[in-house]
Order: sequence, then structure tokens, then C-alpha cells
Amino acid sequence: MSSLVRSVGTIGSLTALSRVFGFVRDMLLARVLGAGLAADAWQLAFTLPNTFRRLFAEGAFSVAFVPMYTRRLAGDGGEQAADEFAGDVLSIFVWVLLGFSALCMIAMPGIVWLLARDYQSVAGKFDLSVMLSRVTFPYLALVSLVAMLSGVLNARSRFGPGAFVPVLLNIVMIAGIIAGYYLRGDSGDDTIVAGALAISLSLAGVAQLAYMWRATRKAGVKLKITAPKITPDVKRLGMLILPATFGAGIYQISQLVDTFFATSLPQGSLSLLKFADRLNQMPLGIFGIALGTAILPMLARHIQSGDKREAQRLQTNAVEIAMLLCLPCAVALSICSEAFTSGIFQGGKMTANDTAIMGNIVMALVAGLPAYVLVKVFQPAFFSREDTRTPVLVAAGALIVNIGLNFWVVPRYGIVGLAAATATTATLNVLTLYTILQIRGWFSMSWKLAGRIGRQIVATAAMGAVLWWLTPALQPYWSGHAFARIWSLSALVAVGAIVFFVTAYFVGALDKDLIAQIRRRRPAASGKSSGSSSE
Repeated sequence: MSSLVRSVGTIGSLTALSRVFGFVRDMLLARVLGAGLAADAWQLAFTLPNTFRRLFAEGAFSVAFVPMYTRRLAGDGGEQAADEFAGDVLSIFVWVLLGFSALCMIAMPGIVWLLARDYQSVAGKFDLSVMLSRVTFPYLALVSLVAMLSGVLNARSRFGPGAFVPVLLNIVMIAGIIAGYYLRGDSGDDTIVAGALAISLSLAGVAQLAYMWRATRKAGVKLKITAPKITPDVKRLGMLILPATFGAGIYQISQLVDTFFATSLPQGSLSLLKFADRLNQMPLGIFGIALGTAILPMLARHIQSGDKREAQRLQTNAVEIAMLLCLPCAVALSICSEAFTSGIFQGGKMTANDTAIMGNIVMALVAGLPAYVLVKVFQPAFFSREDTRTPVLVAAGALIVNIGLNFWVVPRYGIVGLAAATATTATLNVLTLYTILQIRGWFSMSWKLAGRIGRQIVATAAMGAVLWWLTPALQPYWSGHAFARIWSLSALVAVGAIVFFVTAYFVGALDKDLIAQIRRRRPAASGKSSGSSSE
């Protein structure tokens, strides 16, 4: 448990740093572009490579590659056999990525038409979307290679470099926004800002790849790009990736579906959805991705050694941590949605009406936050056993339901209904995955875990009651000057966190034995942390 907590802590803290820079990036973007033509075009151009990245590179590829690489590390061949396998994969992966990216850039008008055909009704919007998407799409190839190198290091329990690379992305993009703002000057041409952002995204990919290549070299990983050859292991990986593309990427596929429906709504809808999702992605990125990244190689090792008891214990610990962290986040974001959207994004070209709509979107999205996080916990139980078929079938059913719901709710409830449909189908997805895990005997919720979650709900309810009372008192400060916004939002976060964790401690929602164990190991953990940070 303490090992899982430390791994999640390393990944989560660096992801939190990335999310802070991401908030700075989006705050600047909201004020400079608002929710208009250029903003929608940019959001579409940014969504395309990032969705394919999460779907293929960080989703399907990672969940198939990491267990295979981990088994070779633990086998007779050790690091040499594992690195030879990774080199064979890299030698083919590079050419696949280059070919796929080139084809997509050529076919970009058709891709944009499929996702945003209604943009043709606004003069210049469709052409701008195509141009920006072509500029941003090389990022997919670059960051996919980054994801592979991150998988190699994660399998060796070196989670820091892979968790840090998104920070580089946000820093470079912030520079792009600032450069575009000054290049635009008094002309008011928002396409200049959007173009500068598109260029900065591809430059960020170059910076991320250079950093990760250096990190793998310093970790002693020896990868060689040779003539492509399809070995039995590479073929096996390819067979696992195809179904895993769907199984690991339901959230990303839903994002593409949501993008399609959002582009049919009034101008600015796509931008407001993406800004709202930034708040939803904060806990999802810190907790969900951190847990999923940490648990996959650990589960693979336990299953490889036949230790079913430790695999069950690891899953239980992951569920407990996930619910402990995401339940209060979901309730706090729902109650304080207007405070966060106004306090963070309102200003410049982002109006009060825009942030009010954004607040409603946040409320709908975070209703599915526990499901988004638990999917990241449950899916590794399948992937670590090289079962990618089951999540495919589950994801297919959830996606069909999602599309059907969208056709019904979008005409009636607009962009808020779209977000609610996403949360509903994510919940359906995770409940189905858990049911299958229990039937197969791979994981079942114990009474002890159920009792712990019940106490977490009690602590979350206490926090929610306090925030419900406090938010009206702080409402005048949300749209005030910078200092008023900072202290009022900080007060909400601080009071909510204090009430939750104090209540959780006294009602038994926190594992007191674990807290004592972590305290005893803190000096050793600090020493290890400082050592790894210097790598």
C-alpha cells in the first residue's frame, strides 16, 4: 500500500504541477481568445492530435506494451531482452507514426468535415480549422514516441520523467500564447494567436521527446532503431493493441463524439466544453492517470508470479485511494462550479454569461468523475492479464449508449446535456467492468472496503454542507480583482479540504495504520525521492 501511495504521489504531484501550468495556459487563452471563431478552430485542432495520443499512445499502446516489457524485465533475459524487444517495437513504431501522421495531414479537410461540418456555415472557420489541424498534427508522432519511452521507464518504476513531460508542453504553449498576443497587437486578428499556438504545440513535442530520450539514456536503457522487422513478440503486441485501442480509449472516443455534437451547437460551445473539462481533468489527471500508471506494472508483476492475493490487495488499495480522492473533488467542483469558472476564466474576451454556462457544464461532467477514475483502476486488471477483448465489448456498448443519449439530449439541453451523457455512460462502463471482474474472481469489493467508502461518503457530505453554506458569502469576490479571486477560491479549497480530512480521520475514512506506516518511512522515501529527482 505504501509503495502504491509513493508511486501515485510521485506521478500525482508532477501531474498536479502540470495541471497548474495548464490552468495558467487556459486562463491566458480564455482572456486572449474567449469563446469565438478562432477559439473553436483552435480547440478542434488541439483536440485531434491529443485524442489520438490518449487513444493510441497513452491508451492502447501503453496498456499492451508495459505488461510485455515488464515480463521480459522479470524473465531470464532481464534488461537486455526487454530493451531488445523495445528496440524492435520502436523501429516499427516510428514508421507507423510517420505514415499515419502524413496520411492524416493530407486527409485533414475530410477529417475536419467529419467532426465539424457545421463550421462551413461560418465564413473562414472551416478553412482555419483545417490549417491549424495540419500544423498541430505532427505533435501526435512526437508525443507517441514520448509515451513509449515513458512506458519503458514506468516498467522500471521510474515514474518521474514521464509525469514531468506535460509540464514542458504547458510551458511552451504559454510562451506561444504570449507570442501570439504580442504579434496580434492592435490588429484584433485572433487567427494570429491561434497560429502561434499551433506552432508551439509541435515545438513542445520536440522538447518533450528530447527530454524523455535523455531520461531513458540516464536510466541505463539502451534502445536502438534498426531495420523494421516483425518478430513474434512485435506481432503479439500488434494483436493486443488493436482491441486495446477501443478498450482503453472509451473516454477519448467519447471526446471525439462529443466534439462532433458540440460543433453543431452555437459558436463557442466547443471552447466552453474544453475549458470546463480542464476543471474535470484536474482530479482525473492527478488521481486517475496516476493510479492507472502506477498499478499496471505492479499488477503485471503479481500476476506473472501467480500471487493472486497481492493482486487483489493492490486493486483494493487502488479503489480505496481513488474514492478517497475523487469523491470530495466531485462534490466540491459541483457545488463550487460557478466560483471556479468565474474566478479562473472570466475576463478579457470571456464574458460572465460564458462562465455561467461553463459552470453548468462542469456540474454535469463531474457527476461522472468517480467513474472516470475507477475505469483507470479496473482496466489494468484486464490488461495485465493480456485480456483486451473484454474492455472492447464493454466500451462498445457504452459508446453506443453515449451516441444514442447525445441524439436525444443535445437538441433538448444543448452543451450541458452533452456533458451529462458523457458522465452517464462512463458510470455504465465502470459498473459493467466491475461486474465482470467479480464474476471472474479477479476482484471483489470486501465489506471492509465498502465500509471505508461509506465513511468517505460521510466525510464528503460534511464537506459539501460547509461549502454549500460558504459559497454564497464569497460570491461577490469571484469576479473581482486578482487578489480577491485568489483568496476567495483558496478559502473554498482550504476549508473544504480541512473539513473533509478532519471528518474522514474521525469517522475512520482514512487508514490510520497506513498513515503511521508512511510517517515511519518518510525519511527513507525522502532520500529516494531526492535521488530520483536528480536523474
